[in-house]
Amino acid sequence: MASPSPISFLLPSSSSPSKPPLPHLPPKPSLPLSKNRFPRFKCSAGQAGFFTKLGRLIKEKAKSDVEKLFSGFSKTRDNLAVIDELLLYWNLADTDRVLDELEEALLVSDFGPRISIKIVDSLRSDILAGKLKSGSEIKDALKKSVLNLLTSKAKKTELQLGFRKPAVIMVVGVNGGGKTTSLGKLAHRLKNEGIKILMAAGDTFRAAASEQLEVWAERTGSEIVVGEGEKVKASSVLSKAVKRGKEEGFDVVLCDTSGRLHTNYSLMEELLACKKAVAKVISGAPNEILLVLDGTTGLNMLPQAREFNEVVGITGLILTKLDGSARGGCVVSVVDELGIPVKFVGVGERVDDLQPFDAEVFVDAIFS
Repeated sequence: MASPSPISFLLPSSSSPSKPPLPHLPPKPSLPLSKNRFPRFKCSAGQAGFFTKLGRLIKEKAKSDVEKLFSGFSKTRDNLAVIDELLLYWNLADTDRVLDELEEALLVSDFGPRISIKIVDSLRSDILAGKLKSGSEIKDALKKSVLNLLTSKAKKTELQLGFRKPAVIMVVGVNGGGKTTSLGKLAHRLKNEGIKILMAAGDTFRAAASEQLEVWAERTGSEIVVGEGEKVKASSVLSKAVKRGKEEGFDVVLCDTSGRLHTNYSLMEELLACKKAVAKVISGAPNEILLVLDGTTGLNMLPQAREFNEVVGITGLILTKLDGSARGGCVVSVVDELGIPVKFVGVGERVDDLQPFDAEVFVDAIFS
């Protein structure tokens, strides 16, 4: 007897007894792309891909060089040294006087009125409740309070570089804050990790800006895209650089921008145009928009940060010139007010003096 045709296993013949039809099964519902499934533009430098652990690696290496941060915050530490003297012979009867002077020391170091009062009121409550019984316990509680302020609202202090090449970092800020220098020092730090860097000279207003960035490109062994012509738009320079970065396999594109007053509406709108130009080339870019703030201005940097954040959405802060300032407390105020993480701090003039920010090291550096 001949073997049946394979198709007979799939389609019954007309003479075969009829079988009840299979019940209709509804299609499986498609799962939404929630945070738990394929999150887009949420990947950090610590996840899979080329940028795996890059941000954390940079930060870990910086921990081995904590002396830079300690020396960089020496003036702030000197201001706060009076706290040790106040707490050395502390007793319960002197609580109000000691806490008043402690609050004054915090204000002098630019912690700001709200933060200073908040810290001191918390210490006073714990002292009266019998939770703090010695000067050393009060100081430990002070350090813990400052650390909580730094970490509760802004936890992602590592660079968030996404999951595909090239990662795009825009550096923005007002004139004279150290923006181009910070970009150059950041390039140096990334280059030391083997990252292929392309710079974009997007500061088309300042005459010497492109030349300054070209010097940094040569110094760090990076490529650079410079605008051609006198009236070239910054957005076109950045767009051209990101396209080249994508086509030629660069790892990171560092975009410089013109310094601008945060109160100048038209210039802030141009900054938004730069952001949109980058996003047209690579969806989701830029991965980071870093605002450079001059640490010597103290709490005066807060209005700048608010305006820049409202226009372009700041992802991280670079605080510069802190080595020449006794106002290191402004770091705490900025983070608490805006909830934006500090990613780097400038603590010197040398090329390796742009240090990844570490909240614990910072607290130890100002309250030695």
